[in-house]
Amino acid sequence: MIRINPKGLAAIAAAGLTVCTAGLYQFLGKWEGESQYTVYADKLANGIPTVCKGITHWVTDTPIIVGEVWSKEKCEAEERAAITAVQSNLILCFDRSERIPQSVFDMATSHAWNVGVRNTCASQAMKAWQAGDWELGCRRLQVSDGGKLVWTYANGKFVRGLANRRDDERANCI
Repeated sequence: MIRINPKGLAAIAAAGLTVCTAGLYQFLGKWEGESQYTVYADKLANGIPTVCKGITHWVTDTPIIVGEVWSKEKCEAEERAAITAVQSNLILCFDRSERIPQSVFDMATSHAWNVGVRNTCASQAMKAWQAGDWELGCRRLQVSDGGKLVWTYANGKFVRGLANRRDDERANCI
């Protein structure tokens, strides 16, 4: 479970960024699903119970039980809390004194929401962003420097939906 990091919240405010923007929220709905109020076992995530816009035990302490039905209000509250937690940890990986574009922060959040904050922080995209190359970092969300698709496999198999998501993240990043 990712917890809200107070230092991260302060860093977000200092950077002039917005937590859980409407654009990010809509983007996650597009890729994680809208109106997913019944908890399901996510096949791409080895059966991890998932609900709402991709909430799993990795981002909340709230029990998530397959078959349980959540209300729209519960989903919205849990999503906002979980996204805030992810962003409050993710911001600490950006080692830049210059202003981080909101679009970069939002798409880095989408990536972290999907693959985990640690993986996003250790990614080649983050290395480029830390060097101040926003465009290269955005491109690296989707492809390696050699042109190979990245972050598009689940359980060792290529997943077209993940490739499409990475393309959309790159396109919305800058």
